Amino acid sequence: MRRLALLFLAGVLIGCSQPARTVLVHPAGQPPALLSEWGVVLASRQRLELNAGVIPYELNAPLFSDYALKLRTVWMPAGTSAQYDASREFEFPPGTIISKTFYYRKAPGWSADRPVVVMSNVAHELPADGFLSLDEYQLIETRLLVRYAEGWHAYPYVWNAAQDDATLEFAGDVRALELVGEASRQNINYVVPDANQCGGCHTPDHAAAELRPLGPKAWQLNRPYAWWGDAANQLGHWADAGLLAGAPQAWPAAIPATDEWRVKVYLDANCAHCHNPAGAADTSALHLNIEAPVDRHYGLCKTPVAVGRGSGDRPYDIYPGRPDDSILLYRMQHTDPAIAMPELGRSAIHTEGVALVRAWIAAMPGEC
Repeated sequence: MRRLALLFLAGVLIGCSQPARTVLVHPAGQPPALLSEWGVVLASRQRLELNAGVIPYELNAPLFSDYALKLRTVWMPAGTSAQYDASREFEFPPGTIISKTFYYRKAPGWSADRPVVVMSNVAHELPADGFLSLDEYQLIETRLLVRYAEGWHAYPYVWNAAQDDATLEFAGDVRALELVGEASRQNINYVVPDANQCGGCHTPDHAAAELRPLGPKAWQLNRPYAWWGDAANQLGHWADAGLLAGAPQAWPAAIPATDEWRVKVYLDANCAHCHNPAGAADTSALHLNIEAPVDRHYGLCKTPVAVGRGSGDRPYDIYPGRPDDSILLYRMQHTDPAIAMPELGRSAIHTEGVALVRAWIAAMPGEC
């Protein structure tokens, strides 16, 4: 009851801070030109807020996207809930809107003409007061996944210079950014994917050819999120609030805190939408989904299949003890579109992700 009361109070407070507006699910194939017309996330008075009933959530292993921070939300029609599934993404009811807003903290020297932003490798949860200050953060894009009776539709919206709304851009967009870290700087062209490219990641079963959300799975959501008012389990909050049906009495065990599992969740989040037995890269026979054992199909001593320049003349996808001779690491360290993996969603090199995989391969025993 305490969590329900907190949820209700949070909804009231957020709702009171916003202009009167209703979340509106527009007809399939007829998305509005402006993000604000959905009524999910709203920008005014130099802050980004969630509408009442819109719930933020975070993942254990988020996809790397050029060091962008992400605000993930879900809204479901009143009286409905998602169906729990122990192994795949939850089943959401028609009318569900999932949003993901990509944004950066502004770095010293930032200006509209010189967008210098912080290269952050940590998650950023929505504060308990329920909004992001746009004096402190720069919004780039918001992607919507909307569930209709016939399936999911994806709509990319790009935030304007005034930071008060975002415009539907079916063709995507490119933003020049300077990323500033503690010890390095990178100039990148941040790419907002076009609507068709959304399917490149969100179709993990290419034979079914159906868009699906990737993040809302039991193992990804099995974590705390302080926005709810305490540090209790995020899945528990969803269930207590009536947002999750069919939940078990006990939540799944947490992901083991070992080097191998840290790598497995990273590769699942960044690669397995294609590299799974049913994914678009199934012909590569490289399976990087979290359930896959670390064997030849995971790349261990596996020779490449038709990768062209992507092999870098390395002999195996994963060469135990020899990270610099491993194709997996070689492709992670490239930004050339003909070589880089993942193929979509990044222009920068994820230094920390490369270091994680490098250390794991270097520590592997054995020989090919």
